Amino acid sequence: MTAPSDGTPHLPARDAVAHLTPAHWSRANRLLIRKGLAEFSHERLLAPQRLPQDGHYVVHSDDGATAYRFAARRQALDHWQVDADSITRHRDERELPLDALDFFLELRGALGLGDEILPVYLEEISSTLSGTAYKLAADRPTAAELAKSGFQAIETGMTEGHPCFVANNGRLGFGVHEYHAYAPETASPLRLLWLAAHRDHTTFTAGAGLDYDTLVRDELDDATRTRFAATLTGLGLDPGDYFLFPTHPWQWWNKLSVTFAAEIAEQRLVCLGPGDDDYLAQQSIRTFFNTSHPDKHYVKTALSVLNMGFMRGLSASYMKATPAINDWLARLISADDTFRAARFSIIRERAALGYHHRPYESATTKDSPYRKMLAALWRESPVPTLEPGQRLATMASLLHVDRDGGSFAAALIEESGLEPAVWLRRYLDAYLTPVLHAFYAYDLVFMPHGENAILVVEDGAVARVVFKDIAEEIAVMDPHAVLPPAVERIRADVPEDKKLLSVFTDVFDCFFRFLSATLADLGILDEDAFWRTVASCVLDYQASAPHLADKFRQYDLFTDEFALSCLNRLQLRNNQQMVDLQDPAGALQLSGTLRNPLAPYAPTT
Repeated sequence: MTAPSDGTPHLPARDAVAHLTPAHWSRANRLLIRKGLAEFSHERLLAPQRLPQDGHYVVHSDDGATAYRFAARRQALDHWQVDADSITRHRDERELPLDALDFFLELRGALGLGDEILPVYLEEISSTLSGTAYKLAADRPTAAELAKSGFQAIETGMTEGHPCFVANNGRLGFGVHEYHAYAPETASPLRLLWLAAHRDHTTFTAGAGLDYDTLVRDELDDATRTRFAATLTGLGLDPGDYFLFPTHPWQWWNKLSVTFAAEIAEQRLVCLGPGDDDYLAQQSIRTFFNTSHPDKHYVKTALSVLNMGFMRGLSASYMKATPAINDWLARLISADDTFRAARFSIIRERAALGYHHRPYESATTKDSPYRKMLAALWRESPVPTLEPGQRLATMASLLHVDRDGGSFAAALIEESGLEPAVWLRRYLDAYLTPVLHAFYAYDLVFMPHGENAILVVEDGAVARVVFKDIAEEIAVMDPHAVLPPAVERIRADVPEDKKLLSVFTDVFDCFFRFLSATLADLGILDEDAFWRTVASCVLDYQASAPHLADKFRQYDLFTDEFALSCLNRLQLRNNQQMVDLQDPAGALQLSGTLRNPLAPYAPTT
């Protein structure tokens, strides 16, 4: 495949779907049904029954006529480790091929898939299957090879996506040619399109010590700036009246060039053409890493594509406070002894620009996708912070397992030469301790999933952890916390009994559950040893902060059980906008409780 500089691919129609073969499609369906059985059983949407004859489990369709039989092990946190190759589908004593779309049709009642949601969800499932088939068709490195690879090779080399969501690669809006150009797993370099936006319609904000002119000089070389200025002056426009900023090529071709036609016609928006730097899409789709100059900023763009429960736009008004929020958090972290001891840091979102389309803003409410079509965010790169011998890996990679069952985390452990529990503890000290300290000392919570954390690896061991995606994901839950006016947006009203779910759900259930299962499956570290190591990390942190003893009792990490918060239930209920970011606690879908794997290690006094 070749691609012009604006990122639109040239690929023959038949070649674009070469990965959609019967063998790859069959395997993709089997893997997705395995995940569906595991995660829907975990969320108690399905209730598998054990078969006495062979110890396998069975799930029946809504009408009772179709049976799915499979082997599985049940582990801590009610985790279902389902053997993909054991799954069979039966009706009237006949074995039928596995078909993921049929799976959802047969179980639509149990899954609560309403008439409006179902067809869109099936489209998301179809797209997810197609992405899996692409990954199966590609010649991808083993987990051990990937673990020794560079940062972006790891980012584009993973195969699963979010560990909990079954429909996790919907990307509705991409055609197959755009999939090849823009999906992270295709590792296709692209050049972002640059626009000029009239300052009367644009809000630009920057963090401390940074202004617009400095940012643009750092991001664009002299020749590119001269070329863009010449485009504007050639139209009789004054470059000083405009802000320059990058946008996703898909957004230009599919949205801006039509939906913002009036802005273009009136020259409030001017397309300047592609920049000169190559970028790679990250796992979050709309964020790009500069591969030409890795020390330059990440760029996050608005992208009106539906993916995993949200339209992936960026709000112009929401972006305004982003740099101030990042500066506030960076100051808090740098002044705290516990954070410094863990060598914990964030990469700041340093500048934001949002374009205001006034007719659409007048016609819509603040959450409308029409208000989220044109904005950009510049985020620091972690590359300049590396010391000799260090390399980067997204934390999501710890859950990566290759097609032969090889584990990325296991490869790091082997490289380190450390005992598995020692390796795990070093990782926990770097990752979990800062999460706990933010919660207990500041009532501050992150969204600390694998895609939002970057590991700094040294000789196979985790030396420190860097968090990203700050302004959209953090919250302060203390109603009495003193926050600067520009930061007030992050205050969240969360009921007392749900506050600790930020750790129990986001860390324990949505990440550690999978990491523990992988290490146990491979015989590297059994479940008891895993959770005992987690408990030891928690206890050592608590011992280091005796002044927070009351908070440790109030929010008890060693409680016997905690509420099961279900992510797929959110998407199955509303796959257009599954959570109101202004009230995340109000959207929670709870289903009973989980036994806390830390409870057996509770302190005796």
